[in-house]
Amino acid sequence: MIDPKLAGRLAFAHRLPTREPMPPGRHPLGLFDERDAMLIVPPGINPRRPTPLVVLFHGGGGSAEKILPMLEKHAEARGFLLLAPQSVFPTWDLVIGGHGPDRERLDLALTEVASRFMLDPLHIVFAGHSDGGSYALSSGLANGHVVTHLIISSAGFLSVHLQAGSPRIFISHGTRDEQIPIDRSARVHTSKLRDVGYDVTSLEYDGPHAYQPEVVAQAVEFVFG
Repeated sequence: MIDPKLAGRLAFAHRLPTREPMPPGRHPLGLFDERDAMLIVPPGINPRRPTPLVVLFHGGGGSAEKILPMLEKHAEARGFLLLAPQSVFPTWDLVIGGHGPDRERLDLALTEVASRFMLDPLHIVFAGHSDGGSYALSSGLANGHVVTHLIISSAGFLSVHLQAGSPRIFISHGTRDEQIPIDRSARVHTSKLRDVGYDVTSLEYDGPHAYQPEVVAQAVEFVFG
């Protein structure tokens, strides 16, 4: 039997917070000397009441700073915590060769957030664009016992060796994407996921390999509407 950790299974589990919450704003978690995870805390949330969490994964060669604008305004408007981990290498370990240090760092980041805020078990969302979308989709399906929704933008691949739960999935992809053509990515993923029983909403838009703000807004409504 495959080691669950090698298949991307997280050790994270919901718990009651035991530490002081962070104030509103953008904060490095202070877990790593380089490429630390970043947390957006919106104003007005009660850290001792269940709060949704969205984990947002950057694309290849990206960073937390580059990807946070995708959802930062929505976090402030909807009142959800927004966590942006960063890969150790230029892209996620799963893209390079399999689950490893990035899974371990994600576990630490999730545990750190849960130690400061009470998380809503009905709204734990993995989201990402490009390589980050591939990572969110693959890791989200392996951790569907915790992850409730997936927001997947322009993902290139799906690699799952262990499935759990049944997260609801929103997949979007540009029909003019030359970097990751839609015919060998989103359309294939959507068909396979629906065939095995996942609830998938698929949205194709006239655009290149870039997320569209109006599509992101629809994805947020899919989760929180």
